[in-house]
Amino acid sequence: MSRIAHIRILAAVLQAASAAQLGVKLDAAGQNIAFQVYSSAATRIEVWIYNQPLGAKERMHLPLTADPATNVWAVTIPMSELRSSGVTGTIYYGYRAWGPNWTFDPSWTKGSDAGFQREVDAQGNRFDPNKLLLDPYALEVSHDPLIPASPGQPTDARIYQSGPGDRDTDTGAVAPKGIAITPAALDQASKPTRAFKDEIVYEVNLRGFTKADPAIPEGLRGTYAGAALKAQYLKDLGVTALELLPVQEFQNDTNDVDSSTDGGNYWGYDPYDYFAPDRRYAADKSPGGPTREFQGMVQAFHAQGVKVYIDVVYNHTGEGQMCSGTQPCRVLTFRGLDNAAYYEVGPDGATYVNNNGVGPNLNTGTPAVANLIVDSLSYWANTMGVDGFRFDLAPVLGNACTRSCFYYSALIPDSALNRAIAELPLRPAAGGRGVDLIAEPWTGAGDGGYQLGKFPIGWAQWNDKFRDTIRSAQNRLGVDSIAPGALSARFAGSNDLFAKPWYSVNFVVAHDGFTLRDLYIYNCKSNDQPWDKGPSDGGSDGNRSWDQGDDPILQRQAARTGLALLMLSAGVPMMTGGDEMYRTQFGNNNMYNVDSPSNWLNYGNAAQYPHFLNYTRRLLAFRGAHPGLRPADFFTGTDNNGNGLKDLTWLDDGGNDIAAGQPGYFNDASQHFLGYRIDGSEFGDSAQSLCVLYNGGQDPVWAALPPNVGGKMWYRVADTAAWMEDRDNFNGVGSEEPLPDMKYKLAGRSVLLLIEK
Repeated sequence: MSRIAHIRILAAVLQAASAAQLGVKLDAAGQNIAFQVYSSAATRIEVWIYNQPLGAKERMHLPLTADPATNVWAVTIPMSELRSSGVTGTIYYGYRAWGPNWTFDPSWTKGSDAGFQREVDAQGNRFDPNKLLLDPYALEVSHDPLIPASPGQPTDARIYQSGPGDRDTDTGAVAPKGIAITPAALDQASKPTRAFKDEIVYEVNLRGFTKADPAIPEGLRGTYAGAALKAQYLKDLGVTALELLPVQEFQNDTNDVDSSTDGGNYWGYDPYDYFAPDRRYAADKSPGGPTREFQGMVQAFHAQGVKVYIDVVYNHTGEGQMCSGTQPCRVLTFRGLDNAAYYEVGPDGATYVNNNGVGPNLNTGTPAVANLIVDSLSYWANTMGVDGFRFDLAPVLGNACTRSCFYYSALIPDSALNRAIAELPLRPAAGGRGVDLIAEPWTGAGDGGYQLGKFPIGWAQWNDKFRDTIRSAQNRLGVDSIAPGALSARFAGSNDLFAKPWYSVNFVVAHDGFTLRDLYIYNCKSNDQPWDKGPSDGGSDGNRSWDQGDDPILQRQAARTGLALLMLSAGVPMMTGGDEMYRTQFGNNNMYNVDSPSNWLNYGNAAQYPHFLNYTRRLLAFRGAHPGLRPADFFTGTDNNGNGLKDLTWLDDGGNDIAAGQPGYFNDASQHFLGYRIDGSEFGDSAQSLCVLYNGGQDPVWAALPPNVGGKMWYRVADTAAWMEDRDNFNGVGSEEPLPDMKYKLAGRSVLLLIEK
């Protein structure tokens, strides 16, 4: 079949379940409990109910009835019947499912192969009733699939595999189970309503944020409750939005007992439940505890005016394996309920399509998965209190194919990309109620995966062109050709890529790479170090990094300069946790599997590098105080209020307007000086003008300052050069230094920040 034939035809009526139908729900009177799950291919589904999560026999099991119009399977059980069966406390549950490849046989018992037809059929069905299946809509999960030292737990994951040697192995006693809970309603009025253009995003791993923080009580370190105690810290730092690496349930319990990186999962980009907060991150691990604790953390940040974003992974799952035919295939949740609806299978039904580089594509072109994504997002926004989302490998969410191919489209109205904007809904540009959506606009493998600037209107996107341009300008002088025009495009919000400057999430470093410090102290990655700094496979070899001649003074200067260029550019800046304290990862640029003190934030750096921390705080505060740095629309290069100043003027080292006199300057890669002046009066700024001068060359430059507006004067706010380090490289509000001399000696590879008042 042709590629075009595989593109999903839009349906007028979606025949998939909504959040109101799926999951486990207790009625208002508390007398009945309903179990509801989706499958378009199953021929029989049973719910199995337990009174404890591990090592116990089921207390009851009942068949569900399918609604052919929606493919929702459901059963309602009186609570009195449930209690009389011996489930007197917490309700733990899972599903067993049969389908065309494994038909229901009344003689089937746990561990038998009665009814087995084939491992997988041409439609991609992989049913195996010997595998107890986790509800995709479970609001909490009892435990990870692999638990250290659990009764009867094998030392490997084979118990969950299908295949000739494992399909008859029953998983009921040890499989992770859904927990029936009813979350409390969260106070939505406390949510910040700030416009996305005004954010400063702080990306960090939840566990690493506080695990090594001596200011946090020991029992709360590395938990949601511990993170809640950092709300004041982030506010004081100047951060407005905390972005957490994945917190949806993923396999990480074994990290606690295995002091190595073998099979380690620290970052969390392998979720197997999209609703449950990861239990390991909770100090309160009782049923309902992780949900309550996460909600409490969100409210603590909201009380300080700080938003909470979470990193979400709707392109692959922790269940997924690139198995084919009769190869062993993990059957844990989605695969055992409706393999071809939840994952994109190949033409023979026995293989998978993989554009994320990790495992089978989540089949985002099907209504079932689009609903799953939007339902999950709605739950985290409306029940858990989250303010926005960063989407890992987001082009997969726009995959218009449901089988055998990848075709990205931003135009399909009922895709997850567009439904998220409409149904959550998106926060208005000027601020208000809604969510902020951020895409990582590339995938891990395959053609058509790089979609920077091609997401639906309203989506912000990680801008790797900003990252690469800044890195090349700073670290590859004489190697990469970076003309002033390339820098100007990034400084001004990347109007070559986006419809609005705040659609660009600017960053110099992120979690999957060097820290800010390491970018300027290592020439190449060092990922093969022994525990506890590695080893870590993968990681980019093209880092555009440089050790600055192995000079610690110049290394710190370069880091200050990079941070200044980030915070003084139009767009939304994102920094990584610990960079304010000059954090290192010891040259490892892919520490996804290192759950150790070397990967947790080291708050001792704050005492070791106090000038860097103070500089960061003042820089972030300056950005927050000056709306001229946070435009809602692109600069036009025109005088819009008749005061003789353009909204943005590009400057050479002579203080001249480049656009007016020498437009060829922008394309001259031999020019390493670029300045810009923003007319603050056009943006309601407290300063008449803001001026940023960047000397990217090796040698100092005597730069001419641009002419002042009548009666005004230039004042030095900051200089990233080494000579000012003992003064934190920054003058606070009211202590800016006047510069009556209109010439300034600007050191090589440094930034000067001025205000006119």
